[in-house]
Amino acid sequence: MSAPPDASARTSRTLSESASKTLLASFGVAVAAEVLADDAEGAVAAAEVLGYPVVAKLCGDAIAHKTERGLVRLALGDAEAVRSAATDLLAAATPADGRVSVLVAPMLRGNRELIAGLALDPQFGMTVLLGVGGILAEALADVAVRLVPVSRVDAEDMIDSLQTQALLGEFRGEPVVDRQALVDVVVGLSDAAVATPDLCSADLNPLIVVDGRPIAVDALVEVLVGQVAN
Repeated sequence: MSAPPDASARTSRTLSESASKTLLASFGVAVAAEVLADDAEGAVAAAEVLGYPVVAKLCGDAIAHKTERGLVRLALGDAEAVRSAATDLLAAATPADGRVSVLVAPMLRGNRELIAGLALDPQFGMTVLLGVGGILAEALADVAVRLVPVSRVDAEDMIDSLQTQALLGEFRGEPVVDRQALVDVVVGLSDAAVATPDLCSADLNPLIVVDGRPIAVDALVEVLVGQVAN
């Protein structure tokens, strides 16, 4: 196995949530529908098309931690709520955020959350991760990790290796998790890493299970930039 690129010799930057989702969706990762709006009225128009309730978030390449900064508004049920939220979000932008917009998406609900992602191991190279997310993530620490590239058989094995199998079956009136759809997420992440050499990390957190299908409602991709130092 060849040694991975020396990521420590390069800087990195994050893609916006929207750009991150667009990249990963092109490799088969299921993401929530969304619309970017430049102003409050555009956000209202987007919500009318998507259908209420919706989520609104401030979106930009320099915005990596939206929740910590209070840049997410949930369960917006009408035009006035969206207009007010979008106005507040845009007003919260700082010069360091650069160009921003308001991301409007449907408010998806599910009783189960998973996490998935990519991480560059300094010794072995790119790895893909799948695990239990939400409020149980820290308590259970139930994750599976494999080296990229990951085949569909590898992805099936990752799913089977999770200890919390009960969460993947029928749960609180919801159907079993579509395992092939979950395989698509894992293999899609692996394929994205193979096809994008400068990709150094990706985070899908959470993957909400909606009617049995895992859907990424948030995503953050980090890519390397600049030249490798001699």
